[in-house]
Amino acid sequence: MIQRGPLPVYAGATADRVAFPLGGLGAGMVCLSGTGALTSVSVRNAPDLLNEPFVFSAARWSTPTQQGARLLEGPVPGWKITYPWPESTGTGRGQQGKTFGLPRFASSRFTPRFPFAEVALEHPDSPLECSVVGWSPFAPGDPDASSLPVAGLEYSFRNTSSERADVVFSFHARNFMRCAGAVGPSGVAAAGTHVTLWQEGGAERPEQQGAFTLACDAPGAVASARWFRGGWWDPVTDLWRGVAEGRIPEAGAHESGAPSDGGSLYAPFVLEPGESHTLVVRLCWHVPKTSLRRGAGPFDPAGKTDGPETHIPWYAGRFDSVEALAAYWAENYGRLRGLSDAFATCLTDQVLPPEVVDAVTANLTILKSPTILRQADGRLHMYEGCADTEGSFEGSCTHVFNYAQSIAHLFPALERTLRETEFFDNQDDEGHQNFRAQLPIRPNPRRARPAADGQLGGIVKVYRDWRICADDSWLRRLWPQVTRSLEYAIRTWDPDEAGWLTRPHHNTYDIEFWGPDGMASSIYLGALQAAFEMAQALGEPAERYAVLAARAKERLESDLFDGEYFIQKVQWDEEALKGDMSEESRASVAREGPKYQYGGGCLSDGVVGEWLAEVAGLDTGLDRAKVLSHLRAVHQYNFRATLRDHANPQRPAYALGEEAALLLCSWPKGPAPHFPFVYSDEAWTGIEYQVAAHLMIHGEVEAGLEIVRAARSRYDGRVRNPFSEFEWGHWYGRAMSSWSLLQAMTGQDYDARSRRLKLAPRLPGDISAVLATEHGFALVGVRGGEPFVDVRGGEIVIASIDYTPFSAQA
Repeated sequence: MIQRGPLPVYAGATADRVAFPLGGLGAGMVCLSGTGALTSVSVRNAPDLLNEPFVFSAARWSTPTQQGARLLEGPVPGWKITYPWPESTGTGRGQQGKTFGLPRFASSRFTPRFPFAEVALEHPDSPLECSVVGWSPFAPGDPDASSLPVAGLEYSFRNTSSERADVVFSFHARNFMRCAGAVGPSGVAAAGTHVTLWQEGGAERPEQQGAFTLACDAPGAVASARWFRGGWWDPVTDLWRGVAEGRIPEAGAHESGAPSDGGSLYAPFVLEPGESHTLVVRLCWHVPKTSLRRGAGPFDPAGKTDGPETHIPWYAGRFDSVEALAAYWAENYGRLRGLSDAFATCLTDQVLPPEVVDAVTANLTILKSPTILRQADGRLHMYEGCADTEGSFEGSCTHVFNYAQSIAHLFPALERTLRETEFFDNQDDEGHQNFRAQLPIRPNPRRARPAADGQLGGIVKVYRDWRICADDSWLRRLWPQVTRSLEYAIRTWDPDEAGWLTRPHHNTYDIEFWGPDGMASSIYLGALQAAFEMAQALGEPAERYAVLAARAKERLESDLFDGEYFIQKVQWDEEALKGDMSEESRASVAREGPKYQYGGGCLSDGVVGEWLAEVAGLDTGLDRAKVLSHLRAVHQYNFRATLRDHANPQRPAYALGEEAALLLCSWPKGPAPHFPFVYSDEAWTGIEYQVAAHLMIHGEVEAGLEIVRAARSRYDGRVRNPFSEFEWGHWYGRAMSSWSLLQAMTGQDYDARSRRLKLAPRLPGDISAVLATEHGFALVGVRGGEPFVDVRGGEIVIASIDYTPFSAQA
């Protein structure tokens, strides 16, 4: 029986690296740290992960016997004290401009509950027990409500003493919207219960325009932008002295002279013994213009299909000012909180192993990170991940997002915009598909090479998305492009129509595989089977794809299966010797064949196409016994309980030393190639979750859970942020493969066309997980031996439930 354990709680050393994103889809983020500080403030349409500006909240209390004031934060993590912050003057010059020297609480405890997170604060001599809950709207099926550049901070206080306490809450921010070298003016405004930090743009730098608003509507709240104007640290010295003395300055801003360096909110209240009080600070930001333009070709203002010159965030088309946004946020705060809480409760109520819930919910934070962009026209555009100050490789890279399953279920309409970009903007008339989109999204001239795994995987994803939306007209609109794409793939990589990819094919490892392999060929099989199923449904010719799918299945089961796992048959010709390479590289190719292959190795992705098909609800007919044999081999050979003896000359920070991990590949039956495919010695969480889910689907639950536990143990907050699994950047998109763990554990599959729900739990006893569909979300599973559906949001129409008890599964 599954014991529903609690999610991790982060305190002490495990809270040191916590940074939990608050924000909206494609709207930027502010992170709540493990101690309660705001960090990684990334509100200018790009990551700014090292941006921890001078911002703090504080409480000052006074009782008949004591008084005091503290930041509403826990102790400063040690690594921050000597970190080379971008605005610092060096690691040994004292960290001026930081809040590190101000009094704070003795301990903090961080508890996540996506999209909420709570920081509880304690101090031995304080009469106040304090906490802050940070959140931002997240409503599955409602992308607009989930794309707002807003965050809520809910501060709660309880008087644990036997005396009345007079308390002044305050929130302070230096104008971090001010741009270095700005061409326009900047300042801080205070009106009513709002403080706004602003920077104007100009004709030369319009992207510098931006505003950030802080608001608190508590009774007696005051908004002030009257910081002391002076040299050295005068403003901060006077500010803290006022906090410590419980002074509330005059509302408004300076009437003359230079603007204030920052702004503050104040809210006084009284707590009798045992009483509690909660107040809310609403944050929102508005940066309507960018300089983001990536891809080929200059902007043609006369062009009819080029769209805007630079990326415009979705919210800028919805709200014309930060004032309009702030008003909407105030008016809809309660409604949006209710929607978000319903989903958070559904996640919490799941009856699953805690490591599964942890992996899924931790990686939902990717959707609140700058990895995601959403254009003014509503379409999604994704980076692979986040570098410190820029997106890490734009383009909604098809072979990375093959793995991501979260958006397809939580926001299906947005996911379909990715398919439309791939098959219309990225694809030419011959079917060649660029695996990276341009930014802003626009017609994408052919680049040097397509990616076989991304292009073929896109066809499987069309099938998946069609089953989720049940919109035949959408599929019919894409169908001519789908067939062009598949025919191009056949001509280019399987010219003999033998059922496998014999020609060099680019893939997610950023190299070409020479000769057929289990990884790409399994995706090819999935694409052929998906095309057959869709063609039949549309009344289009389908037999050709059925014949090729049968050949692909035969090739995989015979030629590419070595009796234990699926392999690569390296095939090459003189083409491999062409190109610009060193003498040593040319000699290596002549001696061993092309570099960067895996040959007889055991590849963790060796049958990834079957996983992609299975989580899409597609039956390829591939021999399940052979798939299971491969997955068992991957676990046996590639999982390492410790990496102390593992040599990784590539990118070691993903997993190293005493940590456990699933490696991308191993060579248990012979020596590895002298130059194996790049990244082969690494561990990527997105592939770990893919393999884990696939093992679970095929009944190997404990092996899958062991892999999940290993991945999450590396992100325990001591060294890495638990809410930012990184690969080529933080909040890396591939890690959204974790959503498939929910499908794997419950065997859930909902086909909106037939309105049939399948359930096949992988463990006995009670079990449940979130099911998200086009129009609603629910908790589904088995309770007391009977299947159940508990709709928690929207509507899900279910005509029948196809339930296979655990005891009846082979």
